[in-house]
Amino acid sequence: MQKATENERKYDVPAGFALPVLAGAGGVSTLGEVETHDLDATYFDTDDLRLVRNKRTLRRRTGGHDAGWHLKTPGEGTSRTEHRLPLGEDTNAVPAELTGEVRRIVRTKTLQPVARLRTHRIETPLRGADGSTLALVAQDEVTAETGSGEQSWQELEVELVDGGPEVLDAVEDLLLAAGATPAAGPSKVSRALGDRLDALAKTSKKSKKVNPVLRYAIEQRDAVAEQDAGVRAGDAEAVHKMRVATRRLRSTLKTFKDAFDPELAATLKVELKWLAGCLGAVRDGQVLSRKLVAAAEPFPEEAAHIRQKLADDVEQGHVRLTAALDSDRYLALLDAMDELVAHPAPNDAGALREARKTLRKADRLLDEAVADGVDVELHEARKKYKQARYGVEVFAADAGKPGKQLVTALTELQDVLGAHQDSVVAREVLWEVSRSAPDAFAYGILHARQEQVGEQTLTALPAATVASRKRKSRAWLG
Repeated sequence: MQKATENERKYDVPAGFALPVLAGAGGVSTLGEVETHDLDATYFDTDDLRLVRNKRTLRRRTGGHDAGWHLKTPGEGTSRTEHRLPLGEDTNAVPAELTGEVRRIVRTKTLQPVARLRTHRIETPLRGADGSTLALVAQDEVTAETGSGEQSWQELEVELVDGGPEVLDAVEDLLLAAGATPAAGPSKVSRALGDRLDALAKTSKKSKKVNPVLRYAIEQRDAVAEQDAGVRAGDAEAVHKMRVATRRLRSTLKTFKDAFDPELAATLKVELKWLAGCLGAVRDGQVLSRKLVAAAEPFPEEAAHIRQKLADDVEQGHVRLTAALDSDRYLALLDAMDELVAHPAPNDAGALREARKTLRKADRLLDEAVADGVDVELHEARKKYKQARYGVEVFAADAGKPGKQLVTALTELQDVLGAHQDSVVAREVLWEVSRSAPDAFAYGILHARQEQVGEQTLTALPAATVASRKRKSRAWLG
């Protein structure tokens, strides 16, 4: 599959619009030979137009220089990424490679033809002084056929080739002065399907005010979906962000259990735990590799074995994670999250009290863990503080400076406890690797050093605890 970055601007133009003189605009020296194309494109989407509503278009187009299957997805800034495949023989079977790119959006829905657009295009290259093509200007006469009937219009596109954004800016000034206006819609197909999109927007529009608990849940739902592509590509930061989002949403369901449908929440908690576990199988190895391999540098042979062991863990974890993302179980989880936030806004009366109760329970668990000096208890306190912090985050923005201060203090406390837990896990990894080593002496030294790391991290615990319990930061919780 070929991929290309597309950077273009679209304009609506009146009938009979004539191009102004573009030579001299943004480095344009001359206009190249004009070409004419007749394009015939069938656009595919679900019955509820999930692709278009998520700023994606999928089509099979004949005519022009790039006939084939095209999937356009959002790129960086205002650019778009175009995924291209050959036409093939089947006109209605979307290639599996392209359906895979949008699976988390369409899920179990069927992709079917939703519009046919026939375009008569007059294409004019804008040449630089060295003969290079800076941009292409396409004057399009469009006829669109949908279930609602037929419509026609004219529009104009300017697409960068070898030029920079200054070309687009300069050409735009001349086009606007000549009577063009920025396109009302992001794509031809969205214009063709405008009536259906408007109807769907009215159906999904919520008149009620979204309360903080639901708002937070929506943010986490969206974060999971947004990181999907990055996770599949093996991006470590995307894995981290999706894992955090699953934890935050699961924590929200636990802390504010009265705010959601209990049956749906119970099911979703199990599924979010499953997904977080799949993500953790990748993320934990990535974090440990960075920390543990550096600590083992004085022992090159052992460091190499540790690095290889963790690299294997990450690779195997990613295979399992990708399989999980391709599973029907994952799609059902995405649907369940949608159902959760699509319900009427939950009654969050008493939600602030629940956040306060969770935080106080975390305080008690930490005090008991410190008194007992047991690693497992410290880990449980850390998990409870994580839940408490997420609960506080729900209301922190509305609490102003004290809310921000409390979130910061809880994050720092959680980091101290997390660093201690990392040393515990590191010792477990060292013990596992040492079992197959002919000489475990170096691993014993590394194990002892990790024990020291754990003890040293706890020296910061008293100050972090005091900072997290300042009355001025917590008073707004009640």
